[in-house]
Amino acid sequence: MTSSIGSTILGYPRIGPRRELKRALEKYWAAASGESELRAVARELCARTWRELSAAGLDSVPGNTFSYYDHVLDTATMLGAVPARFRALGLGPLDTYFAMARGAGRTAPLELTKWFDTNYHYLVPEIGPDTEFTLADHTPVTDYLEASTLGVPTRPVLLGPVTFLLLAKPAAGAPEDFRPLDRLADVLPAYRRLLRELHAAGADWVQFDEPALAADRTESELDAVRTAYAALGELGNRPSILVAGYFGDLDGAIDVLAAAPVEGLAVDLVSSPSTVDRVAEQPGLADKTLVAGVIDGRNVWRTNLDAALTTVTTLRESARDVAVSTSCSLLHVPYDVEAEPSLDPEVRPHLAFAVQKVREVVTLGRALTNGRASVGAAFEASRAARAVTGRTYNHRVRARLEMVRPAHIRRPDYETRRRLQDNALRLPPLPTTTVGSFPQTADLRKTRAAWRRGDVSTEQYRERMREEIRDIVRLQEDVGLDVLVHGEPERGDMVQYVAEHLDGFATTEHGWVQSYGSRCVRPPILFGDVSRPAPFTVEWARYGQSLTDKPVKGMLTGPVTMLAWSFVRNDQSAADTAAQVALALRDEVRDLERAGIGVIQVDEPALRELLPLRRRDRRDYLCWAVESFRLATSGVADVTQIHTHLCYAEFGDVLDAIVALEADVTSIEAARSHMEVLDDLAAVGFARGVGPGVYDIHSPRVPGAAEIARLLAEAMESVPVGRLWVNPDCGLKTRGYAETEEALRAMVEGAQTARRSLR
Repeated sequence: MTSSIGSTILGYPRIGPRRELKRALEKYWAAASGESELRAVARELCARTWRELSAAGLDSVPGNTFSYYDHVLDTATMLGAVPARFRALGLGPLDTYFAMARGAGRTAPLELTKWFDTNYHYLVPEIGPDTEFTLADHTPVTDYLEASTLGVPTRPVLLGPVTFLLLAKPAAGAPEDFRPLDRLADVLPAYRRLLRELHAAGADWVQFDEPALAADRTESELDAVRTAYAALGELGNRPSILVAGYFGDLDGAIDVLAAAPVEGLAVDLVSSPSTVDRVAEQPGLADKTLVAGVIDGRNVWRTNLDAALTTVTTLRESARDVAVSTSCSLLHVPYDVEAEPSLDPEVRPHLAFAVQKVREVVTLGRALTNGRASVGAAFEASRAARAVTGRTYNHRVRARLEMVRPAHIRRPDYETRRRLQDNALRLPPLPTTTVGSFPQTADLRKTRAAWRRGDVSTEQYRERMREEIRDIVRLQEDVGLDVLVHGEPERGDMVQYVAEHLDGFATTEHGWVQSYGSRCVRPPILFGDVSRPAPFTVEWARYGQSLTDKPVKGMLTGPVTMLAWSFVRNDQSAADTAAQVALALRDEVRDLERAGIGVIQVDEPALRELLPLRRRDRRDYLCWAVESFRLATSGVADVTQIHTHLCYAEFGDVLDAIVALEADVTSIEAARSHMEVLDDLAAVGFARGVGPGVYDIHSPRVPGAAEIARLLAEAMESVPVGRLWVNPDCGLKTRGYAETEEALRAMVEGAQTARRSLR
């Protein structure tokens, strides 16, 4: 008989409580350590996770959740799906893996894009008709065996074959009608072999993650799910199979999986509470284990344990066995609230990070088995934590929001604005600029940290920031950029910096979450009504502008991105929360304009990220997302040029929204995708300024001027020269100064070459 799963989670953070993996990776990439040292850090992190999850009381501990960079890349490597350009480098396995993630020399990396509607980024596999699949890496097996030697039998977690192929893109040269999913039959033998090896190693359960099933799927794609899990489920001598679908309602995929020869199904009951009814009415689950995801794996609020227990109890008659779990992997939340002693004391009791969420899962599991009274104290604490505090509501903010009218989100037509802006700015064709941030040196970070500790006076701190701004402006003028930035030396993170200056947000010291590879962010916590007590970017932008006759952009983070990259209150609509943030930013935009800043960039890199996975839910989101951006940016004169920035996502589903933002100039990621987005924008009638990224800042690879000139030539086939800007894909803060200067000089030279072609 299939063993019970009991209380569990679907995954866990992997960067280390103190970002140990980040430091080890960057040391390795800098050739300051070897492969053995990096692998030692990885093994210690894995062992610590297994021990702690087991000690916390989970009945089933997930395994194979560690990754050196990205779990989708891990799957491609495991299946031998390594494009020929990386094999040709002649590197060892680990360095080939990192070349796929980061590039190597002149070899471009895989495309980087968002993992569904989260702020995690994954590497996009390249699959063609001739891609050879094999079980090339046995890490899931060695991982299981290593955990077993520590006395922790784990449940290996794998990216499911259907989601893997749906996330892939056709390799260069593939026929136009080719889909990576066409190769399903060729991928399945490797998965079947892995199941046999895991069974031989002693694994009782294996988890296949299929989050792609929470998005709209065609009948042929659902047929692929049937095919995949028939082939895997009918295999003899295998572990029990748990298929995990999360990030939303599985819709028709539940019917398919309920009929499949698998032993368990994990469902997300947080993102889509209506799934409870769909599950309860599904007779095919009667002989399966149902893993009920009632603990939010993506937000940081404590769980309403009473409501969660009621939900799980309701489902007990719908399945052979019901287990308690998180809605998705805890990869998306920080490690431990207890590491935040200085967090706002009115906010802290309401929070649960990964450690606390594991405890909530264990508590609910015990309540389900032994009754609520057996864990009564935990339930009482849960009720107390949901009490509303006086910090949550601000009547003035709510009154202002009620006064917003359609006129507050309108500007005159673009051509009128463009003529005024062209006369004021006097820029050359193909004007060059950057997206905003410049490299964050160790000395700069130390200065900010010392100032926060009180070891450096405010005036000393400000002078150090002014010194950095002077150097950044001087560098840009020397390189020959046309529109400058002050470089944002005062900001550690584009969202956290804004949050620190707005009421209604709290920030953490150690609340790190992986974004991709070694890149980590500390999402702020948006707990109450939002307002701006005082200007917070004006001083730095004004100082930067005082150093040059060239225009200097004011830099802000847009309302949608502030929500997407924060942990947001769940007691009111996202539309109202976004509008509150927009009003606070509107005040800052107007003050920048009053300070003489004629170009203001309000970044919305997360516009695509929050797009609901189901098309039926998208209209409302796009409506409030566009309106919040326009509310933030429409309070300025026509001559003031509004820029925005979008990056690292599949933009096809939000093209109309990009048009509706009404920004005068939109810079957008395009280097890794070879300018593909420009034709898409043209097709929907985008007729304003656009700056397609001409080089990828997430790779250490520095492009040549000729390469940039070629990209601009391609761009000019889709965009009139009078509307085309030249910029990197994204901000430069993760790069070093030497490569930044070299790349910017190449960018300016490439733009000059393209200008000469216009004569």
